[in-house]
Amino acid sequence: MTTTAVAPLTIEDAELLVATARRAAEDAGVAVSVTVLDAGGHLLAFRRDDRAVLISGETSTRKAYTALQLNAPTADLVDAVQPGGLFHTLPTALDRPLLFIAGGVPVHRDGRLVGAIGVGGGAPDQDHGFATAAVQALV
Repeated sequence: MTTTAVAPLTIEDAELLVATARRAAEDAGVAVSVTVLDAGGHLLAFRRDDRAVLISGETSTRKAYTALQLNAPTADLVDAVQPGGLFHTLPTALDRPLLFIAGGVPVHRDGRLVGAIGVGGGAPDQDHGFATAAVQALV
């Protein structure tokens, strides 16, 4: 059996993700915090805007962690955690509580999960747009 190595998410990739999300947020007049995790859930890059709500740093980290753990954009998971949803009873006793608010997006390379980005500080749809724009910059 042949396996193909997938390049991991690098510090340079993480810095590009942060810069792109920050630039998109600034263009929209929004102050955000941005977190980038590698495939193992380790912090690769983080930026908190001092003008953002203080909790935005923790929010961006939890969004990235949720996107990484479930390998899905957090925007796609909101309905799943509502009563009657697929994840309504999903335990949150993981290393870090999950956060089902738009703004967390997994990062894939060659079809494999290599990390995640989380953006917090704007409205959920804005955060999702900033994170998505950042991931598209890696392509």
